[in-house]
Amino acid sequence: MKEPKKIDLTEKEIQELEQRLKDRCLDPGDYEIIDGIIKTYVYLYTAVQKKRTSIKRLLRVLFGSTEKSKKLLKKSDKHKVKEAEGSEAEKADPAGGDKSDQAKQKKAKGHGRNGASAYSGAERVAVKHPDLKTGDPCPLCPKGKVYKLKEPEVVIRILGQPPLMACAYEMDKLRCNSCGAILKAELPEEAGQEKYDETAGSMIALLRYGNGFPFKRLESLQDSFGVPLPASTQWEVAEGVADRIYPVFDELIRQAAQGKTIYTDDTPMKILELMQAGNTDEDCKQSSRTGLFTTGIVSIVNDRKIGLFFTGRNHAGENMTELLRKRSSGLDPPIQMCDALSRNLPETFKVILANCLVHGRRNFVDVLESFPEQCQYVIETLAEVYKNDEITKQHNMSPDERLAYHQTHSESLMEELHQWLKQQLDEKEVEPNSGLGKAIAYMLNHWKALTQFFRVPGAPLDNNICERALKRAILHRKNSLFYKTEHGAYIGDLFMSIIHTCNLSKINPFKYLTLLQKHSSKVFKNPHLWLPWNYQTALLSMSSA
Repeated sequence: MKEPKKIDLTEKEIQELEQRLKDRCLDPGDYEIIDGIIKTYVYLYTAVQKKRTSIKRLLRVLFGSTEKSKKLLKKSDKHKVKEAEGSEAEKADPAGGDKSDQAKQKKAKGHGRNGASAYSGAERVAVKHPDLKTGDPCPLCPKGKVYKLKEPEVVIRILGQPPLMACAYEMDKLRCNSCGAILKAELPEEAGQEKYDETAGSMIALLRYGNGFPFKRLESLQDSFGVPLPASTQWEVAEGVADRIYPVFDELIRQAAQGKTIYTDDTPMKILELMQAGNTDEDCKQSSRTGLFTTGIVSIVNDRKIGLFFTGRNHAGENMTELLRKRSSGLDPPIQMCDALSRNLPETFKVILANCLVHGRRNFVDVLESFPEQCQYVIETLAEVYKNDEITKQHNMSPDERLAYHQTHSESLMEELHQWLKQQLDEKEVEPNSGLGKAIAYMLNHWKALTQFFRVPGAPLDNNICERALKRAILHRKNSLFYKTEHGAYIGDLFMSIIHTCNLSKINPFKYLTLLQKHSSKVFKNPHLWLPWNYQTALLSMSSA
């Protein structure tokens, strides 16, 4: 909206205009003044709305906030009726069972104490009964005999220790009083040949690139435990680990290129080497490419999830292009889930584009206070769609079954929403330049990509899995601020990719990194046999051989 023409009125002129309005006797020039006042009001109201939305977004970035429907808005009468009667999606059980019994069951809250089975990494100590064994007579009755139960009684005790511990081997030294020769005890075999063994390298990499723990902070912590570990030494150890395991990273990239569904997103990152080059190099000054990004990619390959990170000047579309160069030629185009930025798309490879429904919904969340009724309708409609998608997950539906279910239960909801969105603009019920108008325009402009889930088998609704993956890079940026060199960024990408892929596969990343180092020569020969989901098979074949 253009800035309205400025109107200068004295206090006396304002009072005279008010009096003429009361008397309903306006001069010819008053109409121009009133028109300017109305335009100024609309301009200022729109500006305040935009500023309020920007402040809400800033507060969400700084402090976080919930976007759940129950927290955002009070349920409308329509929504309450749907809950009381039960929507078709809730009534119809795809598995053929009775939903009324399932509705009675309370959902698990996911909170409370961890059971003993949750401590899978705990050291197991067998405690024998001091007096009894299987077959002994029962001390409480004269007839029975005791036998060992399959499940023992388990008690958990938590211990504390430094992240990295040191062991000092004090070897005897003896001197001959005749020839003066010095004789030393030999280092035991379990001491190894290296000062920093494989477990040390795994822990350093996991703390820095898996949990955002800067080298300098770990150095300070280790000093307080009396086990010095300088930041420069930590980098050398981590770099050495990467040199022994990088074929696995290359193999993960090759495998991810074959995925059926690939999620992508970007987040800003800093690399001091490139930033300094951009300040001194004339070519870089003239180039329009000044941004630095970390691209997060999550690829679904045969129900396995692979997480990848790439940091540099390339944005998501260019990194996606490089990834797809490794894709087998006989495969169909993958489904690419991303937000609606044009830079997310590869230029030379065909993909089935799906846009994130949460991004479209978030535009309405931002203007909810200004347009409560309209935004509530959109948010509640999308909530019904997500309920349908949750049902498909609960029943482990195949992509084709999931597509048919969404076509039956979600397509009509989305088509009704589509007609409502078009009506708001066509009938001029919403100002196009307002926050609500822009939110509606975004949904309409990207409607096909936002609704691929009821057209294409396996198409997801949102990009949440990739945004969660990028939190690993954001944590690094928050705590360490930057990478110093491009090589350092590559090392970070390598470890983040391997660690996050382990987490997605529910594999212990510490044990995995340690075993990769111990069997580095075999990893270089056959990296495809040493991926997080099949490395245990390789270990078993080695032990049997």
